[in-house]
Amino acid sequence: MKEIKRDQYLNQLLSYQWDGQIKVITGIRRCGKSYLLGRIYKNYLLQDGVKESNIISIQLDLIKDIRFRNPLELSSFISKIIEKRDEKYYLFIDEIQMSDEVPNPYSPEGKNITFYDVLNELREAENLDVYVTGSNSKMLSSDILTEFRGRSDEIHVHPLSFGEYYSVVKGDKEDAFDQYAFYGGMPFVITRPDDASKMKYLESLFSETYLKDIIERNKLMREEALENILDLLASSIGSLTNPKRIADTINSKKNIKISQNTVTSYIHFLEDAFLFSEAKRYDVRVKSYFDYPYKYYCEDIGLRNARIGFRQQEMTHIMENIIYNELIIRGFSVDVGVVYAREQNENNNSVRVPREIDFVVNAGGKKIYIQSAFALGTDEKITQELRPFSLTGDSFPKIIVRKDIRKRWYDDNGILNIGLIEFLLDPTVV
Repeated sequence: MKEIKRDQYLNQLLSYQWDGQIKVITGIRRCGKSYLLGRIYKNYLLQDGVKESNIISIQLDLIKDIRFRNPLELSSFISKIIEKRDEKYYLFIDEIQMSDEVPNPYSPEGKNITFYDVLNELREAENLDVYVTGSNSKMLSSDILTEFRGRSDEIHVHPLSFGEYYSVVKGDKEDAFDQYAFYGGMPFVITRPDDASKMKYLESLFSETYLKDIIERNKLMREEALENILDLLASSIGSLTNPKRIADTINSKKNIKISQNTVTSYIHFLEDAFLFSEAKRYDVRVKSYFDYPYKYYCEDIGLRNARIGFRQQEMTHIMENIIYNELIIRGFSVDVGVVYAREQNENNNSVRVPREIDFVVNAGGKKIYIQSAFALGTDEKITQELRPFSLTGDSFPKIIVRKDIRKRWYDDNGILNIGLIEFLLDPTVV
């Protein structure tokens, strides 16, 4: 298979070279972090004239490097290599979350030594540029702010976008999208020879990798509860929900007693593993967030489909999840927009009714409203999708992404109608 181009992430790495910071590459396991660092970036360095002996690669998930899970062993090994101060070295450490904490040999009762201590020390070496990958946000996002004290750059890697996927598979775009919407963008899926092996691979990622990681890392005792929460999130992507509603559903339908607080904690564990992300509801006119309910989207649509046995192939929700992921990959923050309309109820009274805008997209001062529409076949459906745009009270750009058209066009209100595949393949649209 030809090399998968991941230029967006390669360019980020290049922009951070030798800036004195620790480069932290995060993302869900098996999304291509190791491939990015150990193949794409390494090949770039070699072609740029860097000697292979000056690229130090350590993979903590492999037996050959297991001793380096001890941060003292890691520190000693690297320090000896970089003693030759007239040469520059690159250090790649893969799956850093597998590092252990060890007692301080000089102060056994004091604070344990962690990989943070080692990396902070190595960061001071003027002839060493440090890169690490990790698959846990709790260890490599929130903690990093305090432990590295602003001394790190984060590059968050996602599964393949449709553009990256199509650059490899080529062929008919509609056929390629159908495959992508079913099997998603986990890079290894592309190499699988048939449907059965693709399905088996994705299903095994949950049972043998993600669930085991989450259970072991968080020392969870209620695996069945976690699986029920996971199933509900996967089956309701793009739908409004909250921990209380999930707890009530499990309690009534599964006859499993689970509290709202437990559901909240378990959802956070799924987010920490980068499996799901939360989109908050935002009042466009008042400019404030709602406490609940939220929407949850799966990091990869193929993983979501695998979790529910490749059933529930409702394209409206799948399409919405894919658009959400694409916007996140492009670096935007994404909320679910809420606007209010005055409408007549069944008693002919005027009432305030909430209407939803699928995505409020923000980057700096830039804001764009986006609706995801599988098809707009009737005047009623067109009115339903356009109405929330007219209630925003501003002139920010508005887009409807549609599966039923191929050429883009603007309507009389300046709203861009664009086909889904064209939207996914043209990052200049947003």
